Amino acid sequence: MSLATELNTSLGRSISNTLKGSAGNLVEWYDVYVYSTFASYFEDKFFDPADKNSTIYVWATFAVTFLMRPVGSWFFGRYADRYGRRAALTLSVSIMALCSIAVAVMPTRSVFGVGAAVLLILARLVQGFATGGEYGTSATYMSEAAWHGKRGFLSSFQYVTLVGGQVIAQLVLLIMLLTMGHDAIAAWGWRVAFAIGGVAAIVVFWIRRTMDESLSSADIHAAKTGVLEAKTHGSIVELFGRYWREVLLVIFITMGGTLTFYIYTVVGPSIVAGSVGASSPVLASTISLIALAIYMCLQPLGGWLADIVGYKSQLVFYGVGAFVFTWVFVLVLPKANGFAAFGLLIVAFLIETAYTSISAIVKAQVFPAHVRAIGVGIAYAVANSLFGGTAPLIYAAFTGANNVAGFIIYAMIVIAASLVTYLFFLHNKGANWLDDPEEMLRRRQARSGSLAA
Repeated sequence: MSLATELNTSLGRSISNTLKGSAGNLVEWYDVYVYSTFASYFEDKFFDPADKNSTIYVWATFAVTFLMRPVGSWFFGRYADRYGRRAALTLSVSIMALCSIAVAVMPTRSVFGVGAAVLLILARLVQGFATGGEYGTSATYMSEAAWHGKRGFLSSFQYVTLVGGQVIAQLVLLIMLLTMGHDAIAAWGWRVAFAIGGVAAIVVFWIRRTMDESLSSADIHAAKTGVLEAKTHGSIVELFGRYWREVLLVIFITMGGTLTFYIYTVVGPSIVAGSVGASSPVLASTISLIALAIYMCLQPLGGWLADIVGYKSQLVFYGVGAFVFTWVFVLVLPKANGFAAFGLLIVAFLIETAYTSISAIVKAQVFPAHVRAIGVGIAYAVANSLFGGTAPLIYAAFTGANNVAGFIIYAMIVIAASLVTYLFFLHNKGANWLDDPEEMLRRRQARSGSLAA
């Protein structure tokens, strides 16, 4: 019996491991989103404000980190599938801590010239590498450690903490606005925000060392001793040779959800900061903070509901809702007052919850254990790099060219591709690799035999 199965015999242990895994996820995503939250305050510290493209450069730096996520997903996924989820998660949060501390003490343009921007980009690239490992491995760990029958609910805590990272970043900004003001934040407050993430990550390093391991001890021993069968564990050749259909499926499941996630949670608060924040920065920050906090709290509700109605049904609801609402969100939010902006964010987050609350479990159940972390990680990272992290940059480029309609058309096409996938390639019930690995193996062997015949 694998340790993942043993963990599921104890609800208490399942909850404990979920919380420990979530703590690291919270800190890592705070480190990711503190950049977007404070970007407008440190932009001129690294890019020349006289350059009309400086805003595009700062968002390009945000987007370029996503190029490293597939690499991080490969490295950490391979590591996690061979040597354990806990070890991979502990390493990723350590790298994240070092990068956040590096940004906190980094020289600015006035001291180091263009080299300052180069150092910032390098630090963010390494963070992208660590984040690529975090998502796939944590999604795998939390899905495996979740109590059977409550996988949607318990695995939803991955996005509780992912969104929680944004909430904490917004809360830090609000506290700074209330206590020190804009000028102090721009002068040195943004450094404190990055330092907080670095210190918190060091604390989480110790917490993660006490997590139970969800990969069986037999699999870990086989990988360490070089047993022939273990060579397929975390193998990219195995993944793309035998499970390329599953990789494509997860990419299409992810592309719409990750695009709207960054439109709603990054572009949205940025628009509010530029419109409502022009007259009241505190009000704009408060609106985004409260809306994101509500979004965070919605995740367990979405996971609980999905365990009842089925993952496919909930994803179809998301796809239809996002297709209908996203164009309204993009067009109306820049013109909305504080109350209307808050309402638009809440509607967007209600729709997005249908996707994010079950994002981890839907992807994890597609792959067998020996390629689960690398499969989830790479497929997610590819979709996230192409459609998610680029969303703020693409939005800035389209709006800069006065072509919002072009961005809306692009978003509708991506969302529609995912909706078609939910409708025709997913099922509410049936065997999957998390709950029925033996049945899935028999089906794969039968299919291989029929193809050979």
